[in-house]
Amino acid sequence: MMRIDIISAVPELLESPLNTSIVKRAQNKGKVEIVVHNLRDYAYDKHKTIDDKPFGGGPGMLLKPEPFFNLLEKLKDEREYDKVIFMTPRGKTLNQKMCNEFSLYENIIVIAGHYKGVDERVIETFVTDEISIGDFVLSGGELPALIFVDAIVRLLPGVLNDSESALQDSFMDGEKIEAPYYTRPANFRGMEAPEVLLSGNDKLIREWKEEQSKVLTEKWKKINRSE
Repeated sequence: MMRIDIISAVPELLESPLNTSIVKRAQNKGKVEIVVHNLRDYAYDKHKTIDDKPFGGGPGMLLKPEPFFNLLEKLKDEREYDKVIFMTPRGKTLNQKMCNEFSLYENIIVIAGHYKGVDERVIETFVTDEISIGDFVLSGGELPALIFVDAIVRLLPGVLNDSESALQDSFMDGEKIEAPYYTRPANFRGMEAPEVLLSGNDKLIREWKEEQSKVLTEKWKKINRSE
């Protein structure tokens, strides 16, 4: 069973998504154990201080190193971790290939930064991978952490009801987008579902899906690689 430890200064942001839908199902099935740690529980002082002004000046606050060292050293004493991940805009952009690889590990720690970020000494000492979900900045790393967790948990064997579902997703076969999908009613407000999908001819349906996949993949490439 995989174990994922998430470290957060605002753990309440994680509660609902981690206890809903596929991620909840994965936990109930015993496929993954997700443990959320409140960084404030590992602060030194009675006020549970976890942030301070950055050296050198500038706006905003920075998460202090002490709570992270206290918690991460405790966790690493309890078990061996394959990866310690820091969600940050400066990291490598997450993609499906990376998700496939991370889903094979047994124990992972995910650090969700907040405010201006995390003291660099935490990253230098513990972090094995810095991961981004895109070239933009959010208020904290909790949402990126949730995206990362959802993307890898759904790949664990036995999590999805349809064993073929994840294998057919976009980007599972390199840079390839899925064909469009249609369901009942076949005619909705004058808009017809493609006749080939209703034909029952598996060969023609497969050929249609392959062609539509190529069209959408080329469209995706043009949109995402345009100057």
